[in-house]
Amino acid sequence: MSVNGWIQIGLFFLAVIVCVKPLGLYMARLFEGERTFLTPVLGPVERGIYRLSGVKPGQEQHWTSYTIAMLAFSVAGFVSLYLIQRLQAVLPFNPQGLAAVTPDLAFNTSTSFITNTNWQSYVGETTMSYLVQMLGLTVHNFLSAATGIALALALVRGFARRSAKTLGNFWVDMTRATLYVLLPLSILMALALVWRGVPQNLGAYTPAIGLEGVKQMIAQGPVASQEAIKMLGTNGGGFFNVNSAHPFESPTWFTNFLEMWALLVIPAALTFTFGRMVKDSRQGWAIFAVMGVLMLGALIVTYWAEGQGNAAVAASHVAQAGNMEGKEVRFGVAMSSLFATITTDVSCGAVNAMHDSLTPLGGMIPIINMELGEIVYGGTGAGLYGMLLFAVIAMFVAGLMVGRTPEYLGKKIEAREVKMAMLAILILPLSMLGFTALAVMTKQGLAGPLNSGPHGFSEILYAFTSATANNGSAFAGITANTPFYNTTLGFAMLIGRFLMIVPMMAVAGALVGKKIAPASAGTFPTHGGLFIGLLVGVILIVGGLTFFPALSLGPIVEHLAMQAGTFF
Repeated sequence: MSVNGWIQIGLFFLAVIVCVKPLGLYMARLFEGERTFLTPVLGPVERGIYRLSGVKPGQEQHWTSYTIAMLAFSVAGFVSLYLIQRLQAVLPFNPQGLAAVTPDLAFNTSTSFITNTNWQSYVGETTMSYLVQMLGLTVHNFLSAATGIALALALVRGFARRSAKTLGNFWVDMTRATLYVLLPLSILMALALVWRGVPQNLGAYTPAIGLEGVKQMIAQGPVASQEAIKMLGTNGGGFFNVNSAHPFESPTWFTNFLEMWALLVIPAALTFTFGRMVKDSRQGWAIFAVMGVLMLGALIVTYWAEGQGNAAVAASHVAQAGNMEGKEVRFGVAMSSLFATITTDVSCGAVNAMHDSLTPLGGMIPIINMELGEIVYGGTGAGLYGMLLFAVIAMFVAGLMVGRTPEYLGKKIEAREVKMAMLAILILPLSMLGFTALAVMTKQGLAGPLNSGPHGFSEILYAFTSATANNGSAFAGITANTPFYNTTLGFAMLIGRFLMIVPMMAVAGALVGKKIAPASAGTFPTHGGLFIGLLVGVILIVGGLTFFPALSLGPIVEHLAMQAGTFF
């Protein structure tokens, strides 16, 4: 670790923090139906979309109708994306003449992009045509992110409204999230990326002769447009196989900084949106602080571990400026550690360093971040509603501590809400550990990891953790493009997204019908240090008790072995 590295990290977080209030306030006004500065321009477009689709914007939905609409939309998205991939060979904008995507890979990719996971079992530049990249993957980068925002808003309204029956309109929330938030920011960011050298064209790949005299094809295409929404929607799923480590996706320090900023800005701003909608901005800042404490702790461990370098390399008396294996020398250990931490915090696989090349303890942090449920800012919307579920459980614990009926934001937390919140949280380890157990007990599963011992186990655990957490990053040392992994990882993504959302929406439906009780002398404070400490503690305890059997076993054993000079 170095002073220069921490200065870079500090400047990055400053750039995010200054955007939290203005963007959060803008989104609060937008989703509460107030006029914004973009309304004169985009209002007619929004109304035209409603007329064409038959949506009645003034007609709100019960939580069950809201959930069914979301599920139906996701099914339609899956079918359309699957068909586009399977018909790729006969569709236009395929200058390289790429063949149809195989059935198991098309299933995996379709599932991945409708769940905002964006796991890549494929090599983008040699598997997907321009049409699939634009009409399929880029479109779903918008829609899956907008769906996450809509679901978060539904839960926020559950806390904000009193004695109500509806949570808003899914079609309206999703349309506004896409049209007023994601699209304008993506256009601005795509232009900035093109300015700094990211390709945006529809030309065929360029043949070239390398320095060694070997002929190669330089892949290009509509990269900037996909890169922008990939980051802003916390999607992952880069145009190229190596994502943001590719110089065409992130050619300079500025694009690296901008892309990291884009990953955090909307999830962070949604915490202020939450505070504004519940009429107490301090509540939003408290949630922001909890996320910040958890992220800072994870970053310190990762940066320290990576800064120590590789013990096996040091034993060979080779000088090293930290662990640079798999890192980009352009950005250094500090920025690579920050990117690795952020991408596993905010549900995005857009890495600029291979997680498989992290030190054992450095690699443990991404696993922990995902196994806590992607709540440290998290995906667009997903991080906020995941954190609010933990807040429900934390206030239940606080109620037991003070000997009164627990409440949060004036809403009494009763048995139904606690059961549904715990169900949503416990579904995640069931999938993560269940599929991991299946993989290590079958020949098809054991054929995936490229390493044996604890590291191979970490690769399998990481894959199913990433899929269930809808993160999309990979340890990189596993061959996932097989029928076994494409299928099991696909089902893990579906479980992590939808089997968590349904009980979460049930919590929102239960809360929205309750009255808001005024605070009293016995009310547990929910905007100060006591609440922040309680919530952080509950997250770590629940997460630790749930995941400890597999959480750290591989990385810790690897760390001890490397310190002893032993390789696995």
